[in-house]
Amino acid sequence: MSSRLFVFILPVVVIAIFWAMARRESKLAHDPTHKSFFERNGTSLGIVFILLVAFWALFLVTLPYLYMVVESFHPKLPPAQRGGPTDVLTIAQYKSFFVNPIDNEVNGTHIYAFVFSILASVAVTALNFAICYPIAYYMAQAGTAQKVRLLMLGLIVPYWVNEILRAFALRLLLASKGLINQMLMGIGLTETPIDFLGNNTGLYVGLSYAYLLVMVFPLYNAIESLDKNQIEAARDLGAPWWKIHRDVVMPYAKPGIASGCTMVFMLSAGSLAAPQFLGGPSTLWFTSIVYDFFFQSFNWPRGAAYAFILLAACIAFVMLMLRLFKVSLGETIR
Repeated sequence: MSSRLFVFILPVVVIAIFWAMARRESKLAHDPTHKSFFERNGTSLGIVFILLVAFWALFLVTLPYLYMVVESFHPKLPPAQRGGPTDVLTIAQYKSFFVNPIDNEVNGTHIYAFVFSILASVAVTALNFAICYPIAYYMAQAGTAQKVRLLMLGLIVPYWVNEILRAFALRLLLASKGLINQMLMGIGLTETPIDFLGNNTGLYVGLSYAYLLVMVFPLYNAIESLDKNQIEAARDLGAPWWKIHRDVVMPYAKPGIASGCTMVFMLSAGSLAAPQFLGGPSTLWFTSIVYDFFFQSFNWPRGAAYAFILLAACIAFVMLMLRLFKVSLGETIR
């Protein structure tokens, strides 16, 4: 049953993707100033690009996700019983997210972990934007070329280190006997160590730091193309700095803001290393639950169902935010 469902869904998805691409190209073809894809890139290079994108979309995105969806509708069975009479399609794995199958009670632990992961990802996205917007604005509009190069180098070089090593380094800094607590007690600001890891400060710091560049570069790319004369005109008219950013810079940079916030939110919600290394003892991240189902209890159907629930919720949240801020999905890739 699963093979027939898989074979039916796959052509539909592929046809839908290429139909959407062809429809967009046909609309642009009516624009006399617009050059076609092959005119811009050449026939040979254009074919290579299409094949690479098709390979990536089909084998690295579409097929794994379709397999995950199909797997989520199966019961947990030994390999020898897969495909047998007991291997039937069911929504039991999705139901187990809401009702614990062991005691038939509300699955409060997993629901709490899911809600906490979403809300914490929203907080991380907001914190990341608050940190990265001034940096991106300085790089795009205020800084000299030499200072911008040095600042960009300072942002990029730390990311040559693996994410797990960076998480361990932050854990050492934020630990009870870490460098930050030792400094705070040494200068007399605190008498006892602050539990940065237990109160989830380390979690928010780690996630914000992990995806800093993902927010900075879309913002920088959007703000850089803003005409400086518009900012100067606003200043000449007596607008304070906060009104300039609210009424001039941010409305223009909305595509970059939407792109950066979308990527940071999705990556934070799906993060695994930072929550495990920097979260407190009572912190339960939803991706850790998914990981345990796949690699601890080997319950792949339930893990796939949970992963798909997280994916669907994240996509729905992002689309809602794009609608609220009146930014189309196409504008985020400008």
